[in-house]
Amino acid sequence: MTQPQNAINRSETPKDSKPFHLRPRLSPAEKGSRYFFLVCAILAMGQMLLIMVFLFSESVGLFFDRPDSQGLSVWEFLTSKDWYPTYPNPSFGSFSLVAGSLSVTFVATLLAGPLGLGLAMYLACIAGPSMRQWLKPIIELLASIPSVVLGLIGMVVIAPFLQNVLDVPTGLNLLNSSLILALMATPTVASLGEDALSAVSKDIQDASYALGATKWETIWKVSTPAALGGLSTAVILGLGRALGETLVVLMVAGGAAQVPNSLFDSIRPLTSTLSAEMGETAIGSRHYQALFALGVLLFFLTLAFNMLSWYLSRRWRTRR
Repeated sequence: MTQPQNAINRSETPKDSKPFHLRPRLSPAEKGSRYFFLVCAILAMGQMLLIMVFLFSESVGLFFDRPDSQGLSVWEFLTSKDWYPTYPNPSFGSFSLVAGSLSVTFVATLLAGPLGLGLAMYLACIAGPSMRQWLKPIIELLASIPSVVLGLIGMVVIAPFLQNVLDVPTGLNLLNSSLILALMATPTVASLGEDALSAVSKDIQDASYALGATKWETIWKVSTPAALGGLSTAVILGLGRALGETLVVLMVAGGAAQVPNSLFDSIRPLTSTLSAEMGETAIGSRHYQALFALGVLLFFLTLAFNMLSWYLSRRWRTRR
């Protein structure tokens, strides 16, 4: 009895055979561009590695004993609220500075997130072509305003307003700096969010309308879930913009190294501390090393936000 033809072919095929793939032949220009981009990637990673090595090498001496002073434990540096680097018995506690950075970033994100996402939904799903053509450049133009100008507005306009209307001791506080940072982060959130919503396929939106859904139901239940990865990335990148801002918080946050208990307390974030004190610090001193240790903390905080953005974008993209 004869075997089927496909059975004969399977029996004749070697078990260890591997599929044969044809590799396209690259032209010299394509090979050159491939190596060029590879070198660029290596240089970028090398620069990041050198920055990390430099920060760690300049800050690690803070945690070892010296002839003139005793080393500081990492736990004390992270948990102590006292930052008095110029006292006869100096204290280098970073907790109040980290609390100031996180608090102003959190409040600014609460303000900029809904506003930026609302603008993104309006631009991508509601506004007509002519309105979008004018409104989006205007929103993106806000991102080009120098931070020193916004800082001056916070000092001259918002600070007296808060002090007179709300009857607070000073207008240079957590709320003032959060308002300015929210104004700076809103264009980033709106622009990136609009790009994410515009990338949603029109087919699924048309299918939603064909099933009888309203425009709001389509935006909320179809477009937004489909673009959720891009929207979360937009919010976190706006949050990173607020975390890394220096000049605004230096001008309008008040400059008090304390853990804030209310929106009207003065704070001193990591970035303003580095900017204000690095130029007046002796190279190689404990104060100098402590400032570089703050730089390491800021580096890891920014890295954590970027990793969170990458994780959320991949998670929601996988769900789709």
